[in-house]
Amino acid sequence: MDYLTITQSPILSGEVAISGAKNAALPLLALTLLSKEDVRISNLPNVADVKTLSKLLEHLGAHIEMLDSHTLNINCANIIHTKALYDIVRKMRASILVLGPLLARFRKCQVSLPGGCAIGARPVDLHLKAMEKMGAHIHIEGGYIIANAPNGLQGADILFDKISVTGSENVIMAAALAKGKTRIINAAKEPEVVQLCEILTHNGIEIEGIGSNEISIYGSDGELPVFKPFSVIPDRIEAGTYLCAGAITNSRITLRDTDSTHLQAVLEKLEEIGFSFEITESSITILPAQKRNAFEIITTEYPGFPTDMQAQFMALATQCEGVSVIEERLFENRFMHVSELQRLGADIKLSGNIAKVSGVKPLIGANVMATDLRASSALVLAALIAKGSTDIHRIYHLDRGYEDLESKLKRLGVNLTRQGE
Repeated sequence: MDYLTITQSPILSGEVAISGAKNAALPLLALTLLSKEDVRISNLPNVADVKTLSKLLEHLGAHIEMLDSHTLNINCANIIHTKALYDIVRKMRASILVLGPLLARFRKCQVSLPGGCAIGARPVDLHLKAMEKMGAHIHIEGGYIIANAPNGLQGADILFDKISVTGSENVIMAAALAKGKTRIINAAKEPEVVQLCEILTHNGIEIEGIGSNEISIYGSDGELPVFKPFSVIPDRIEAGTYLCAGAITNSRITLRDTDSTHLQAVLEKLEEIGFSFEITESSITILPAQKRNAFEIITTEYPGFPTDMQAQFMALATQCEGVSVIEERLFENRFMHVSELQRLGADIKLSGNIAKVSGVKPLIGANVMATDLRASSALVLAALIAKGSTDIHRIYHLDRGYEDLESKLKRLGVNLTRQGE
């Protein structure tokens, strides 16, 4: 098992290219199950989660050709079975995304329950209730979701009690082949959901309300779409993480191949702290702040402040003047990085789902352990300004979602090495 050693790197400079969005790539990979023709996807991030879902598709019978390190040609004409095995699904909860397309196309499937998640309960009940409303018969047996829709899926009104990104995506893909109109009320509005809808509309599926909380999908009644080649949108969370690297070191750095319109909540919060930006259509440059002010954050669904950026901003809060208040409203266990930041010297007080961070405290390098993907990146950020060296263990979490992290950080001037335990 590898770990990272990062030596204090107080001033960064240069530019870094942002990869395709992991959270957009995963539903788009699952989308290929809806077609019998070749589907070419470019700008895929070269990360562990993409490899896991690709492996699951291959297990189901998809033929995948790697055209380059970021482009796949996928053909799902010869799916040999519709069972998503536990050994693959357990590695990544997003594997549940194959449920909708498998059930819509083949009218039956078995998908392993994803199991536990470090950042808290993320139940699949919403997915299952939606499929049942669309006419599927579902039961759980032996740890598997067993779903059957012998007459195909029927359009229905789906009201989500809680906004769910993967739930919305699963229903959108299932509804694309269903008979009639499916209406999702309280749908997720994330850019990744928008891209999924846009690709379907560009390839013959009529969808209304894209980007709103009410989406209507007019199904093709089993007619399989033929997808034109498409490219994955930039990763807004990776971009936000590198912006925080510039912010925590108070350095000027430039992000290329990004989309500032997906980052409004993050950019506005950084402006509130004291930073300014130079923004073009595909780049963002963060400029040093004269003073870094304490701030308040409440995580919420898009377009609000993303929970996936909460940990990174907590690391940044250690260098802001005053007491910052961070309230996590989406996941109950998403403060596990607090104890690790405290090992570095951070002054953080927890009260339920609220963290108060007293800033301008010197951090000192230590051994720390990553607990989930975004917590890992918070520890990397803190290590940049911690005196001495910091060893970050269990970095396989980072490999799930950050492509080429070491070389990108080195390009900005970070002193780090990857080593084996």
